[in-house]
Amino acid sequence: MDRAPYGSWPSPIDAAMVAAHDGKPEYLGAVGDELWWTAPRPAEGGRRALLRLRAGGGQAESVLPPPWNVRSRLIEYGGVPWAGAARDRGGPLVVFAHFADQRLYAMEPDAPGGPAPRPLTPLSSVGGGLRFGDLRIEGEEVWGVLEEFTGEGPGDVRRVPVAVPLDGSAAGDRRAVRELAAERHRFVTGPRLSPDGARAVWLAWDHPGMPWDGTELVLADVTGGGAARRLTGPRTIMGGPAEAIAQAEWAPDGTLLAATDRTGWWNLHRVDPGTGDATALCPRDEEFADALWRVGQRWFAPLPDGTVAVLHGRGEARLGVLDPARGEIADAPGPWTEWSPSLAVRGTSVAGIAAGPDRHHEIVGLDTAAGHCRVLAEPHHDPVDPAHYPLPRTVTVPGPGGRAVHARVHPPRHPSFTGPDGELPPYVVWAHGGPTSRAPLVLDLEIAYFTSRGIGVAEVDYGGSTGYGRAYRDRLKGAWGVVDVADCAAVAAALAEEGAADPARTAIRGGSAGGWTAAASLVAPAVAGRYACAAISYPILDLTAWAADETHDFESHYLETLVGPLAEVPDRYRERSPVGHADRVTAPFVLLQGLDDVICPPAQAERFLAEVAGRGVPHAYLAFEGEGHGFRAAGTIRRALEAELALYALVFGVSRPELPPLDLAAPNPAG
Repeated sequence: MDRAPYGSWPSPIDAAMVAAHDGKPEYLGAVGDELWWTAPRPAEGGRRALLRLRAGGGQAESVLPPPWNVRSRLIEYGGVPWAGAARDRGGPLVVFAHFADQRLYAMEPDAPGGPAPRPLTPLSSVGGGLRFGDLRIEGEEVWGVLEEFTGEGPGDVRRVPVAVPLDGSAAGDRRAVRELAAERHRFVTGPRLSPDGARAVWLAWDHPGMPWDGTELVLADVTGGGAARRLTGPRTIMGGPAEAIAQAEWAPDGTLLAATDRTGWWNLHRVDPGTGDATALCPRDEEFADALWRVGQRWFAPLPDGTVAVLHGRGEARLGVLDPARGEIADAPGPWTEWSPSLAVRGTSVAGIAAGPDRHHEIVGLDTAAGHCRVLAEPHHDPVDPAHYPLPRTVTVPGPGGRAVHARVHPPRHPSFTGPDGELPPYVVWAHGGPTSRAPLVLDLEIAYFTSRGIGVAEVDYGGSTGYGRAYRDRLKGAWGVVDVADCAAVAAALAEEGAADPARTAIRGGSAGGWTAAASLVAPAVAGRYACAAISYPILDLTAWAADETHDFESHYLETLVGPLAEVPDRYRERSPVGHADRVTAPFVLLQGLDDVICPPAQAERFLAEVAGRGVPHAYLAFEGEGHGFRAAGTIRRALEAELALYALVFGVSRPELPPLDLAAPNPAG
């Protein structure tokens, strides 16, 4: 094995390969005996294609050509953007949301002339218009959530459960979009009808809470018939500001099930619709759900025989089949340790989107009767020798006060190279977004892009992350910019202390909330000098402005939990914001921003750059037209990744002549 400086190794995993494999399948669902889902197309501007796997198997088919983009903007992060129904003749009927105009369209993919989508909903010129998500076809209507802007501001919006006729009569008439229940809450999920059609349930919550803080389970009676159905007498039967219910579903026998964290962990419960009394079906210190970032996510799915397909684990999400009568789980076999909250049931089989440390996301089916799993579609293929992938390990290190901090460490790995004797590898600490989220342990070519070149990666599930119970999640309350910063630094320190990482060549990177943590780490006195540089993507940098009017409605009150009410602790907002402490920034950084981002808008980045200007800090700013919150187009992903590596090469002192030059502006300080 050859020896070469860490960070300088050659690698077949280039930025173009990473971009081509970016994203994963989402929103899997069953249409009769078929499976449908959306999939990323980075080479086509980052659109989401709609794919179909017919009942007989074979190759998945892309149903809609460009520029159709099956993606909802409900609460900006989206909701289930399509629904389908099997029919006796003519093949299935499918309804979907098109990203460009957010209208719902219906199509018949097996029609003689092809899909020919036809609009079902009208356009609106008010604010963000009309948006739909969490869709289900019910009779001659599609039911879901309507998000309707009533003014030009991001908070001028209402959300209600609605029914849209499938005959197209609402395509030019907003009044034909029938509201199923009166507006009672700021946020709702789509209604779920009981098997007998007599009742419906949905989740609801209000500002300032987020759905992982507290939600209500709402039950209503269904009155009328056909296109005259209404959800009447809605009442809250469980939940509240301190209980987060992530999902509720009816089992085929009429049993109501809900995933709630009332025990301190998201566990599955059987709920009495009359009293709201809940019985835990499998009490464990594990999570059977996660943060509800997208409306309609599905962590459990009832099966016809009374069992329930569930996702569960600590810091992971494995698929199992729960027997409620015995409280026991039979886990699905195979190498998949991370299943997406998108389960689809076809008879006794369950399909899901699954990945593992050595494989990307695949469509996998579990035959619950035989207990066997097999890949159905989107099979994983190694684009390079897997010896270029890291071999990750899960660690728990002590944080401030001895608190446990969870992380995944991906050491450098190459089949032909190792570092020189006596040299420690550089490392990059990755702070995930959210912040109420976590880093899944799956094969990620973006991580391998660095590790195969000799740069290690440590993904930190800092306090506030999901996957480890409510108490761990609540550590961040009032402490964003403190706990996350300290926990990332604790992982960096632990790697240095064990001799795994070079403390003088440790960087930090993150996007969105992770971008905040990366930037905050550059100005926090408690971790001064910990990082040699930072890669910051579409971040929050000015808490006061973000809380006032610089973000969308869904997260507009998020900081009241993470930091505190602005009116009560304005000094805390100013003290923690990187924009107010540019004088403390000494480490080089690259800042990456989408110009169409409405969640963390460019104004945040531009304000920070204005404060940094003239202070002699080497930095680069790359702004991308047409990109929003998170990069989707292949060209953007490639350029951003190369810029990040170029930063590390310059700061860590390694040669990467193949990279496009990165101009780190460093004008002399005034005077």
